[in-house]
Amino acid sequence: MGIFSRFADIVNSNINSLLDKAEDPEKMIRLIIQEMEDTLVEVRTSSAKALAERKELQRRVAQVEEQVEDWQQKASLALSRGREELARAALIEKQRITKVMKSLHTEQTLVEETITKLSDEVGKLEAKINETRARQSALAMRQNAAKSRKDVQQHLHNSRTKDTLAKFEQYEQKIDRLEADADSYQVGKEPSLDDQFAELQADDEIEQELQKMKNSINKDQ
Repeated sequence: MGIFSRFADIVNSNINSLLDKAEDPEKMIRLIIQEMEDTLVEVRTSSAKALAERKELQRRVAQVEEQVEDWQQKASLALSRGREELARAALIEKQRITKVMKSLHTEQTLVEETITKLSDEVGKLEAKINETRARQSALAMRQNAAKSRKDVQQHLHNSRTKDTLAKFEQYEQKIDRLEADADSYQVGKEPSLDDQFAELQADDEIEQELQKMKNSINKDQ
């Protein structure tokens, strides 16, 4: 037995609920769509048969209407010629054919109702299939996104990535050592001439500033 047993089960189904309960949502949604498409084919086939039946009924009704008119004319002809019994027989035949015509009209009404119902079912099924296909598309996008995330995580945690990160750390440590070595050369190194003169100039400026402060204090006293 399929996922759905009848038309109402499909149009009233909660696709999300079915997928939430499924062990393999991707497989389940494919089966659901296949079931819907099979049902849609059956409904369309029934609709095509109903349309063909309507056309046949229209043809038969037209023929019977011609027969009713024909017997009416025969009855009038017989009566005009004084053949009352013959006219009566023609009217009896007309009455029989009229009953047939009424029966055909009833069939036409039923066929029209069937066609309307089937057309409505086709529309509902197509809408449900479109809804389910959209759900399938969303599910596929989620699956692809999850797979991509998994691939990235696996890549980040594989040995090659770890080795690469370790090499970067070693390189940074090497640079740190080089910088430390460069700084060590500055410790205890004899200052250059420029540095010495700059130091003397700085000392002179400090002495001048200090003398100004002393002079100011002496004036205040």
